[in-house]
Amino acid sequence: MVDEVFLTLTEAKELAMRACLAVGAAPASAHSLVEATLSAALHGPATLGFPHFVDYLNGFIEGRIKVDPAPRLERNFPAFLVSDADRGIAQLGFDLALDDLLDAVRTYGVAVFTQTNSFTTGELGYYVRTLANHGVIGLAVTNANAMVASKPGGPAVYSTNPMAFGFPLGPDSPPMVIDQASSATALVNVIRAAEENQPIPEGWAVDADGKATTDANKALSGALLPFGGRKGGNVALFVEMLSAGLSGGNWSLDVPDFRSGSTAPAVGLTVVAIMPGKVDDGRILRAHAQSQRLQEHGVFVPGVTGVEHPVTALGISIPQSVFERISAIASK
Repeated sequence: MVDEVFLTLTEAKELAMRACLAVGAAPASAHSLVEATLSAALHGPATLGFPHFVDYLNGFIEGRIKVDPAPRLERNFPAFLVSDADRGIAQLGFDLALDDLLDAVRTYGVAVFTQTNSFTTGELGYYVRTLANHGVIGLAVTNANAMVASKPGGPAVYSTNPMAFGFPLGPDSPPMVIDQASSATALVNVIRAAEENQPIPEGWAVDADGKATTDANKALSGALLPFGGRKGGNVALFVEMLSAGLSGGNWSLDVPDFRSGSTAPAVGLTVVAIMPGKVDDGRILRAHAQSQRLQEHGVFVPGVTGVEHPVTALGISIPQSVFERISAIASK
């Protein structure tokens, strides 16, 4: 059992802000990162909240993330926004472009935001959840350094290449948010298992020799596997093309390790925004009713099933080791 520390939301936000500022992050970057971290801690996988926040702090300290970036946004077409994150965090470039993206999608019905030259994107659900909270459907894809083999025994050629989809369900429900990797599991789950000396399920990864393993440490020196065999590999490929291919970001084979060195990953992120019809079409209310209907049939609806709405959480629990690391940085 991992020891945890409970913090109120205010305490967690203040601690995270102090840590960001302590490593030299500009206020704008700090604000975007802290908001995204809290969103992940409250709504996404816990590992992509404060445990992953430590990766960002280390990235600032070791030079993989620029502390004072100046993202540049261009509108190549009326509804096609292109951002260069200037080696900063992906969330900042997205946040700065959000008003323009919303304006474009409300004008044209569909709009695209694509970004290159950033650190890895963190919890991908953050981007589509943000759009859904503005009444907009979202699809997001991204890549990172190669860690997934297309087949057992093959070399690592893709990242976990996650995809996220969000659909607003109105004021009486949280939005549906599907956020999953193209691999059988996310890398952070293997890292956590290795840190806790826990085995991983068979089918998640192979070792350095391409042999199936349930040893998390051996998996970290080998490669993850796509879900569903070749079909999962095809999904990873389409995510690669839509994220790195469309944005001009590094292909996963060319992305340096986001947890070591001083070189920015410079990965790709693409977010497609879609209006759910006209206001009087009732598409959102119809989707809400279908969500309830599916749950009555025993279907798990991501982002909705078992989720408190509105959120009344007074705080969050952070692993003791993560809390101590962040606190040590924040106190400098």
